[in-house]
Amino acid sequence: MRITPATELEHRCSRMQRSMATEGLDAVLILQNADLFYFTGTVQSGCLYIPVQGQPLYLVRRDAGRARMESGLKEVVSFSSSRELPQIIAEHGYAVPQRIGMELDVIPVNLFRRYQALFASAVWLDAAPLIRRLRMIKSSYEIHIMMDAGRQVELVCRRVPEVIREGMTDLKLSAELEYMARCQGHPGVVRMRSFNGEMGIGHLYSGTDSTVPTYTDTPLGGMGVTPSFGQGASYRTIGKNEPIVVDFSGSFDGYLVDQTRVFSLGAVSSRLMKGYDDMLAIQELMKERVQVGAGWGEIYDCCLALATAQGHAHRFMGLPGSQVSFIGHGIGIEIDEYPLIARGFGGTPLEVGMAFAFEPKLLFPGEGAVGIENTFYLSDEGLKQLTVSDERLMIL
Repeated sequence: MRITPATELEHRCSRMQRSMATEGLDAVLILQNADLFYFTGTVQSGCLYIPVQGQPLYLVRRDAGRARMESGLKEVVSFSSSRELPQIIAEHGYAVPQRIGMELDVIPVNLFRRYQALFASAVWLDAAPLIRRLRMIKSSYEIHIMMDAGRQVELVCRRVPEVIREGMTDLKLSAELEYMARCQGHPGVVRMRSFNGEMGIGHLYSGTDSTVPTYTDTPLGGMGVTPSFGQGASYRTIGKNEPIVVDFSGSFDGYLVDQTRVFSLGAVSSRLMKGYDDMLAIQELMKERVQVGAGWGEIYDCCLALATAQGHAHRFMGLPGSQVSFIGHGIGIEIDEYPLIARGFGGTPLEVGMAFAFEPKLLFPGEGAVGIENTFYLSDEGLKQLTVSDERLMIL
């Protein structure tokens, strides 16, 4: 278990303060767990008050003792109610803020109003874009943790040939792989920022189940085991000569990677095999095009054009009516970070330190899905890959 170094937290908070000064913010209040972890190194219940100058104040309701043990911030203050916030700010010598940022993309309205009432004369602004832009540039410390997550999901993939057998259910195979991930340090949950973003360790589906659409903003969905969580593995039994998609997220010490590999008990059809090879070609095109300054959306556009030229316009990244408008997504503490390799982000440039998953996939009605997914980051030396499992469609 890593404890985020104090120097790492100080660097993140100072970057935040510089961005706040540029945006004209006096303070930012952070409450969401992923952002709390990024700036404090823990997720104890409370809020982080970052003034534009001075030491951040981590106000903890539960548990302050654990927060002091896990966080390298200098000011960890115990409190019992949000009503105490103005007094605590004053006691630490800070003026009443007039322009306050908050994570308005994720904070519930009633909770926002409770804090808003404490500073009735202040102007409240959305700090989420600022926070997300900071978090999309990964430090060397963060990248090394993501490498560990990559090794975790590699062990999961190696486990597939050891446990898979004809007639077992998708759910049973998924459970075997989830057990492997948990034994390697996976906490069992995956954080997403989007509203109602829910996901476990990953998705696994065989044959036609992999083409079943669902409510999540993902190219593949799966039936799941209940309409209350209609995604992922179901009770379908695995047969021969059909694709088995293993789309798992590695998670280690708070950081994620995303990887998809395809297996089969016996050969799949030539159409599926060609489709898989075509997705590898799209991944290679992405690798050629990704460089500092390239537009997020420009990468999407050229890869979509290749998929269309390959004859896959109606099955690429979903079936008609449920196709998603991205091929890649940023990843780190959450699975849906910046950058977005997606429609509408044409001129937004790639920068050194960005990490993203890239997942070209095809769906064939009546047969199943194929595709590849890996996690990458853009270094000073070019594009580097964090997921290292064998990329062949594995015929077992």
